[in-house]
Amino acid sequence: MLHGEHPHLAAPVGPGRVRVDLHTHTMWSGDCTTTPEEIVEVLTGAAIDVVCITDHNTISGALALRDRLPCRVVVGQEVKTSHGEMIGLFLSERLPHGIKPAEAVERIRDQGGIVYVPHPYDPMRSCLRAEVIEELAGSGGIDAIEVINAKTSLAHLNARAAETAARFGLAAGAGSDAHVPLAYGAACVEMDDFPDGDPAAFLGALRGGTPVGHHWDRARPWKARIVPSTADFEWSPSEPEA
Repeated sequence: MLHGEHPHLAAPVGPGRVRVDLHTHTMWSGDCTTTPEEIVEVLTGAAIDVVCITDHNTISGALALRDRLPCRVVVGQEVKTSHGEMIGLFLSERLPHGIKPAEAVERIRDQGGIVYVPHPYDPMRSCLRAEVIEELAGSGGIDAIEVINAKTSLAHLNARAAETAARFGLAAGAGSDAHVPLAYGAACVEMDDFPDGDPAAFLGALRGGTPVGHHWDRARPWKARIVPSTADFEWSPSEPEA
């Protein structure tokens, strides 16, 4: 289970602090097969307090699960822009695929959301182009950047992201980028608690947080994918066995 996989999750953080995984995926992402039941199983009893569900190009999974997991949920989306991927947190509306980065920033901000850059500088991923990061960060278009991505295998890439965060005064985030159940929590931020649904308070707490985690990118065993539909909104956790 999760605690054995991730020793830094062996015990809760101190009073008034929470662990937040800023970047996770579910079966609503086209490249992920993780079902709601698997998420419940892996998070039950785990010392993860908040998960940001950031499926590719949809917020449907986050909306379906936000009141049904054993931890708090932030509704997000990893959108594929014309120049690489960007995450919006605290969203109420889906971001269109293929829009320009500046438009993505505008749409996220119009929803009162947070602009978060995932896995920057990783050549193996569809990351936001370096020149776009520089332009957006310089103009105040980025709120936070991922300084630990558990699927990024080269430490110098995470270190470069941390340098960018420091140079532009951005909040430093961390996410498991989980595409399988046991990856949840492999990277997260230990930060002060914040009121649910308050992006400004979240961002303020994130700025004072501590990113923690390690590389976790084991090969995914084959599993038939369940294609979500409107029926999935009727899903509810099974009753615990006596």
